[in-house]
Amino acid sequence: MAPLSWRQHTLIQALLSRGPLKEHDFLSIFADVTGKSKDSHQQLFNDYLRKINMELSYVQFELRACRNQYDGCVYYGVINTVSDEQSKLGTKYTVPQIAFYKAIIEAIVQDSSAQGAISNIEALNLRLENQASSSQAPVPTALKNFSMSQKDKALQEFVQDQWLCDTADGKIGLGVRSFLDLRSWFHNNEVPPCDVCNEAGIKADLCPNDSCNVRIHQYCLKAKFSSRNEKVCPGCGTQWPYFMTKAEAVEEEDTDINQPPPEPLVQKRSKRSRVFEENGSNSQEGGSNGSSQVHSSSRKRPRSSQNTDEESTGPSQSQPMTQAARRAKLEALEDLEENNAGPSQVTRRATRKSTRLQR
Repeated sequence: MAPLSWRQHTLIQALLSRGPLKEHDFLSIFADVTGKSKDSHQQLFNDYLRKINMELSYVQFELRACRNQYDGCVYYGVINTVSDEQSKLGTKYTVPQIAFYKAIIEAIVQDSSAQGAISNIEALNLRLENQASSSQAPVPTALKNFSMSQKDKALQEFVQDQWLCDTADGKIGLGVRSFLDLRSWFHNNEVPPCDVCNEAGIKADLCPNDSCNVRIHQYCLKAKFSSRNEKVCPGCGTQWPYFMTKAEAVEEEDTDINQPPPEPLVQKRSKRSRVFEENGSNSQEGGSNGSSQVHSSSRKRPRSSQNTDEESTGPSQSQPMTQAARRAKLEALEDLEENNAGPSQVTRRATRKSTRLQR
């Protein structure tokens, strides 16, 4: 198999140095090193991840994606796939700190209400004696002497390293690295899964029916119930009290607004009708241009030349109006000019008018 390229090495180094990254940040790095986006090159993106994981499998590592159950965002990270004694030597945490972390995880996943968090006081009061390797073996002195201040300091380190997180209501929840690393641990310890995505339901909503064990993540509820009028439990059929939040309603409304309007239905026209319309439009344009030119030229010429042209026009020429109609129009124009003209002009036009009547 061909070795990994520098682009694939860059993706691995980014995850190892920065820790788990949000999907948007990881895809941004992928677009920068390849010059292509995942949306238009999905197959290329999948091939990159497959080749990277084939190489990482030699050192028991894996590039994996998971969804943070508190905010619903997707994260990418590199995890260790084995948990033997040799791999534990690479951690920076002490034995009491690891035991304290395990106690917090167990307290969170064993919560029957699926809140996915415990309070800071509950975490500090956890007893570490249950985390001994054997129930018959004596409790290590390090676990007994692990003080409250040491626990508080360990909590801060776990949150900083993304093994734990501070929830919106001020409690302690699982971090992104826990969701990445502990997927198989959740399955082996039979943590109830989400009925939609089949992932461990650490932070989930429970069915209102107490005798039903169905639990669904909040982001899975949104995808399942947002487009349905009937909101019932998929296990027992009980009505599920799901209410869309204001932010979700605004987001859906914005999505509907941003969608392009449907294209109007256009009747197909025959080639003959299109040619006929084009010729008609061209003739209309030519006629309008010609009439405008004639009209402008007639306005520019003096009145005497117009009268001469009009008198010289005989009945043999095809004119749009008859001789009587043309004569009535000329008389109306002359009457209008007489109102605005002086006495000498009125006398000349009256003489011209009588001469025309005698003809």
